[in-house]
Amino acid sequence: MKPFRALRYETQVAGPLDRLVAPPYDVISEEQREEYLARSPYNIVHLTLPDSPAQAAEDLAAWRGSGALFRAGDAYWWVAQDYTGPDDVARTREGFAASVEATPYEAGHVLPHERTHAGPKEDRLRVLRATRTQLEPIFLLYDADPPFSRPGGEPAMDVNESGVRTRVWPIAAPEVTVDAPLLIADGHHRYETAVAFREEDPVATHTFAILVSSRAPGLEIFPTHRLVQDVGDVPGEEIDGPGPGVTLYRDGRYTSVETADDFGPRVVESFAPEGVTYTAYADEAIAAVDRGEAVAAFLLQPVTVEQVAAFARRGETMPQKSTFFFPKLTSGLLLHPVDAE
Repeated sequence: MKPFRALRYETQVAGPLDRLVAPPYDVISEEQREEYLARSPYNIVHLTLPDSPAQAAEDLAAWRGSGALFRAGDAYWWVAQDYTGPDDVARTREGFAASVEATPYEAGHVLPHERTHAGPKEDRLRVLRATRTQLEPIFLLYDADPPFSRPGGEPAMDVNESGVRTRVWPIAAPEVTVDAPLLIADGHHRYETAVAFREEDPVATHTFAILVSSRAPGLEIFPTHRLVQDVGDVPGEEIDGPGPGVTLYRDGRYTSVETADDFGPRVVESFAPEGVTYTAYADEAIAAVDRGEAVAAFLLQPVTVEQVAAFARRGETMPQKSTFFFPKLTSGLLLHPVDAE
């Protein structure tokens, strides 16, 4: 991996950074999209969720031409995110942004843990072809101590978005290496799109990612609890409240689910529940059952980084919504042009 010449907002032209950034494209609803578009004519959602790929390319060129975006010097970028998780615990997750070679999974350098779908990848590919810019970072994990530490002094960028404070510092350093494989925590569709685009255009060898050490103290994977509209008999022992493993909440009672499997999302799938929806908050799941909005809730424990790595190394994918990496990375702080300058 290597440093890169990022595109950045010039706030004296584009305006305050909190009006320009947004969450990743795939967690923004249509209503939220309209809200972000209205914040500023330079908001990143104009590029990540454009009216058309051609419009995204036109806007990007105009922003660069007007000075709303400028090309920074060659650098890595240290990224610190202060957040309060679904467990109400305040943490800081830190990593660094780098330019990473986009290689097929078969090469073993970058590994997935989720399935992807053709529609979102084709959508991202159209935007990438038009803009020739990687607009949002991929979130990667690596199992080593960080090659850098947080720089001193004030950050180059400091913004609050969706309750998460993100600070960013440039780091001038030569190419570094971290042990493979890198695990995709979030951004599977974008990574596979980068690999596909490289096959079309040999110039596009790299994409960009924020890499977080699996040893970082602020890294947490949160569980995604399952609300279900119908499920048959579930064997287990009644308990006083949510316990270790998988807990079923139904009819005001908690049941510790009896199973030989230690992987919660797969345990839930084994009972073939119907009408499944998801929430990161156990109290919300319990309240929904109490209100009669769901028949039952499966309350899960977090998946571990070791479990994610084991699935990835075996070439297996996890059940849907197995991992919840929180917070999401903020989009709009750094952009990665494909073309060298």
